[in-house]
Amino acid sequence: MFKKKPSAKAPKLFYCVSLLCISINLNAQNLQALISGKIQSGNRPVPFASIFIQNSPNGTTSDADGNYILEVPDGEFTIAVQSQGFRTWEEKVSITPLSTLTINFDLLEDALGLEEVVVSATRNRVERKVTPVVVSSIKPRLLTATQSLSLADGLNFAPGVRVETNCQNCGFTQVRLNGLDGSYSQILLNSRPVFTSLLGVYGLEQIPTNIIERIEVVRGGGSALFGSNAIAGTVNIITKDPILNTWEIGSNLAITKNDAQDKNLTFNSSSVADDLNSGVTIFAASRSRDAYDANNDGFTEITELRNKTLGAKAFLRPNDKSRVAINLNIINEYRRGGDRLDLAPQFTDVTEELNHDTFLGGAEYKVYNSERTEKLQWYTSASFTDRDSYYGGLGDERTRQDSITANNAYGFAKDLAWVNGVQFTKNFKNNDVLTAGTEYNITRTEDEIKGYNRLVDQSVNSLGTYIQYEWKPTESFTALVGTRYDNIKIDGNYRIVNITRKNDVKQTAFSPRITLSYAVNNDWRFRAGFARGFRAPQAFNEDLHISSVSGEQQFVILSEDLKAEFSNAFTSSVNFAKTVDLLQIDFLLEGFYTAIQDPFTTIGTGVIAETGSLLNEVRNGENVAVYGSNFEFGLSPDPRWRFQLGGTIQGTEYKEPQVLFENNGTSGEGDILIDEFVRVPNLYGYLNASWIPNERFNLDLTGTYTGEMTLPFVISDTGFLRLNKTPSFFDLNIKLEHHFDFTDEFMCTLTGGVKNIFDSYQNDFDTGAGRDSDYIYGPNLPRTIFIGLKFGKFH
Repeated sequence: MFKKKPSAKAPKLFYCVSLLCISINLNAQNLQALISGKIQSGNRPVPFASIFIQNSPNGTTSDADGNYILEVPDGEFTIAVQSQGFRTWEEKVSITPLSTLTINFDLLEDALGLEEVVVSATRNRVERKVTPVVVSSIKPRLLTATQSLSLADGLNFAPGVRVETNCQNCGFTQVRLNGLDGSYSQILLNSRPVFTSLLGVYGLEQIPTNIIERIEVVRGGGSALFGSNAIAGTVNIITKDPILNTWEIGSNLAITKNDAQDKNLTFNSSSVADDLNSGVTIFAASRSRDAYDANNDGFTEITELRNKTLGAKAFLRPNDKSRVAINLNIINEYRRGGDRLDLAPQFTDVTEELNHDTFLGGAEYKVYNSERTEKLQWYTSASFTDRDSYYGGLGDERTRQDSITANNAYGFAKDLAWVNGVQFTKNFKNNDVLTAGTEYNITRTEDEIKGYNRLVDQSVNSLGTYIQYEWKPTESFTALVGTRYDNIKIDGNYRIVNITRKNDVKQTAFSPRITLSYAVNNDWRFRAGFARGFRAPQAFNEDLHISSVSGEQQFVILSEDLKAEFSNAFTSSVNFAKTVDLLQIDFLLEGFYTAIQDPFTTIGTGVIAETGSLLNEVRNGENVAVYGSNFEFGLSPDPRWRFQLGGTIQGTEYKEPQVLFENNGTSGEGDILIDEFVRVPNLYGYLNASWIPNERFNLDLTGTYTGEMTLPFVISDTGFLRLNKTPSFFDLNIKLEHHFDFTDEFMCTLTGGVKNIFDSYQNDFDTGAGRDSDYIYGPNLPRTIFIGLKFGKFH
C-alpha cells in the first residue's frame, strides 16, 4: 500500500487545473459554429445540393426541400454550393465560435452546361470545362426541345455527330463520329460496352429518351480506355438515377403529311428514402408508328414500328463509404417495311420484318477509403437479343425459284455481350489521379437464314487491361497519359449459299493515349492529344444488315485474308468559356486528323449467288485519312435566352483510289473507284435556340443542316453503281410548351409544334420491287405535326 504524501497536493491540484485549462482552450479552438439555410432556384428548392467549405473536408447536402445545416469552425472561409445543372455559388463567410448564421442561396441555372460533371473523358467524375479531353453533352432539356422520342432522334445535336438512315425497308440507322461509319464508334450504356454489332443495327431507335439522363460524346480515339472499337470516339448513354420522389405520364401524337401517325406513351417514377441511402426509378415506354410511303409507289420509306420498353435503376448505400447500383432494361421491338404490309411476308414483293426481344442490365459496387481518396469498383453488365427476321419476298420477276426462296427467307439471331471488370482510382494530395483496371468481354453472335444458306456464327473474347495517370504539376497544366493492352480471340464461321469463310484470330494490341491541357486563365483552355486504335477482323454492324437491291437480297461476307486495321488519331482544340453575372459564353474550335491503315472496306463484287442474291465483300482497303474541324458556339445572355450553333467541316482522302465496285466481266460495266468516303458530307451542323420567359412557357427552335455528299446508287442486277451527288438539306423544327402547376404534387405540360417546317426531304427515292433500298439520305422525316401532354409530379 502506498502512503499519502500531503506535500504533493499542491502540485497535483496545479496539474489538474492546468490540464483543465488546456482542455478548455483546445475545445474552444474546435468549437463548431452552425450555418443553415435553404438552397433554391427561383421559387423552387434545389434538393441534394452539395454545400462545403473550400479546401476543407467539411461539407453537407441539402434535403429534399433544399434545407441544410453545416457545422463549421470559427473564422473566415469560403463556402461553396454545387448542384448538377446549376452554376456554382461561392460566398465568403466570417463566423465566431458557437454562433449560428443563416445563409440562403438562390442558384442560377447552368444554361450552357459549363460546370456539368461528366464521366466519359477519364472514366472518373470531372467538370466538363476542365477535363483534359473535350466532352460534348446532350441533356434532357435538348432532347425535349427537339421532340426526340428515341436516342436516334437526338444525337445530331453535338459537333461531329451525324445520325443517318441507311435502309428504306428496315430503317437501319447508324451514328457517324467525325465522318467515320458506325462500326468505328463505341456505344456505351452507363459506361459499359454492351452495344453489340447486332444491337448496333437497330438499337439507336430502341432506346427511348424518357430513360436518358444525358448523352456524353467524346470524339477522337478512345481505345486506350474503352477498347478496340472506339477509334472514332464514344457515345455514352447515361440513364436516369433516382433523385427525387416524382412520377409522370406522358403522351405524344405525331402526324406525318396528314397520313402516318406516330403514337408514344411514357411513364417514369422515382422514390428515394428520407436518409438518401437508397432509391429506385422505374420507367416504361410504348410506341406505335405507322409506315410511310413518300412517293406513292406502294413501298415504304419509313418503316412500321412497335416498341415496348420496361426498365428500372436502383441504388443502395450500405454506409457512407460504399454504394451498390443495378439497372435493368427489357425491350420488345417489331418493325416491318416493304410493300403490302397487311399480307404475310412471303406473299409480298419485298419485306424486311424483324421482331427483337432485348435485355440490357448491369450491377456495380463501389467502395471508398475513409478519406475518400481511393475508390475500388467492381461491375458486370450484359445484353442479350433474341431476334426473328424475314428478309425476302417474290421480287419483281416472280419465278418459281422466287416463290421457293420467299417461303424460306425466315431467319433467327441470338446475340450476347457480357462484360466484367474492376477499376481502381487513386486521388493524390497534389490532385494527380491514377486510374487502372481490367475487364473481360464476351460476345456471341449467331445469325442464320436457312433459306439462303446464310450464317454468321461469331464469338469474340477480349481481355483488356488499362492504366491512366492524370498529372497536374500546376493548376494550369494537365497531362493525361494512358495505355490499354487487349488480348482478343475471335472464332468466326460465315456462310452465304456455297461460299464459306473461317476466321480464327488471336491478337494482342497496345493502344496508348496522351492528352495535354493548358489553361491560360479561367476563360481560355488549349488541348492537344494523340490516340492509337485498332479493330480486329470480325463482322460489325453493317455486315449484319441485309438490304434489298433489284428485287434480291444483298449480303456481306468477310474476305479470306482480312487482317486488323490500325489508326492514329490527332486532335487539338481551343475553348473559351466565360460567365459574367447572368451572361454565359462558350466557344469551341477543335481540329482532328485520323489516319487509318488497312481500313475494312465493303466492296461490291458483282457476284450473283445461285439464289439470285448479290454478294459484297469486306476487304482491307487503301490507307485513308479523315481530317477537319468541329466548332460550337453557345450564348446565354441570361437563363431566359439560350442559343447554340455547332457543326463540322471535314474531308477524307484515300492514299490510292479505292475500289467500291469490282466488275465481274459484265459487258458495259467497269470498276468504280473513289478517292473519298461516300455518304459523308463535307459540311453538316445544328442549331438550337430557346426562349424561356417564365416557368410556365417556353419556345424552342432547333434544326440540322446536311451538306452535299456522294451516294452510291445501284443501277443493274449485278450491283453496278452510279455515284450521285445529293442536294443539301436544312431541317428546321419549332416547339411550344406551356406548364401548369396546379399544386406542389400535381403539374401538367402541354406541347405542340412542327418538325421539318420547310419539308426538306429526299425527292428521288428509287421505286418498285427492284429498287435500291439503300439509296436513302437526308432528314429522317418529312414535315410532321405533333402535340403532347405530360402530367404528374415533376419536381
